[in-house]
Amino acid sequence: MRSWAAAMCIMGPCALDAQAAVWQPSPGHTQVAIWPGSPPHAAPGAPAESATTRLRDHLVAGKPWTYITNVSRPTLTVYSPKGKNTGAAVVVFPGGGYQILAIDLEGTEVCDWLTSKGITCVLLKYRVPSTGPTWDQECGCDRNTRSSMPIEDAQRTIALVRARAAEWHIDPQKIGVLGFSAGGHLVAAVSTRWDRRAYSAVDAADQQSVRPDFAVALYPGHLFWRDHAELNPDIRVTRDTPPTFVLQAENDNVDDIRNSLFYYGALTKARVSAELHVYPTGGHAFGLRPTKLPITGWPRLVERWLGTIGMTPAP
Repeated sequence: MRSWAAAMCIMGPCALDAQAAVWQPSPGHTQVAIWPGSPPHAAPGAPAESATTRLRDHLVAGKPWTYITNVSRPTLTVYSPKGKNTGAAVVVFPGGGYQILAIDLEGTEVCDWLTSKGITCVLLKYRVPSTGPTWDQECGCDRNTRSSMPIEDAQRTIALVRARAAEWHIDPQKIGVLGFSAGGHLVAAVSTRWDRRAYSAVDAADQQSVRPDFAVALYPGHLFWRDHAELNPDIRVTRDTPPTFVLQAENDNVDDIRNSLFYYGALTKARVSAELHVYPTGGHAFGLRPTKLPITGWPRLVERWLGTIGMTPAP
């Protein structure tokens, strides 16, 4: 398995086009620090956060994209629906191999789509545990998946969204998660580890459940352990795992298609409501940007699925 970042040449000699300090959402959206003080397991002297936009190379659907590195102060940003409000909300986890966050390609652009459908989008800028390759030959796994930081941030965000559901006009029983690549692994992690909080409670919000009501994993990574030919043993699917939608391309050259196949197999074995879509072509890290490839029409599939499981009005 190659990391998402390595495949996109983030850590290599690619030309960097535009760089900024801390990423900020566009005006008009509510951004909230998810921890009242220092986050759990905060590392002293961590490198400064930065946001880099690739303007000339590694374009996606012919357009530039922006990624964030070195998040140390995680935030959530609330994007409210435009017009109608279905009451549903989706917490979005951008991908990036647990090394970077593709904050627009797999973040803000997702929020633009969701809010246009009457769904509140909560974009999580979460901490990633590493800035370099971490494949461990001994265990045949990626050590980054063992870091508690991403799931701490994800669980805390779900708790906060439930605690502030009335303020943000959200139905607390219609809060789901959606993630890409490593964010897809984070989707599976919060879907299967919601019964044990990864951090000590810090305030009243942590009395809320951190179980998602539904989950969407798009070209997920870190779920298939190739050296053992099995599902990542840290992902323990049970009957109480939320309904899940999974999508990936067979020719994904970053995350093996078996990530999706093994996870879907575990879901169906546990009798969890699940839907799997596999396309022969599509590659990796296409986000929502439409191309001639049919896989990029996946948002319409998710819209129909949300209606069939009762999270939004039936199509």
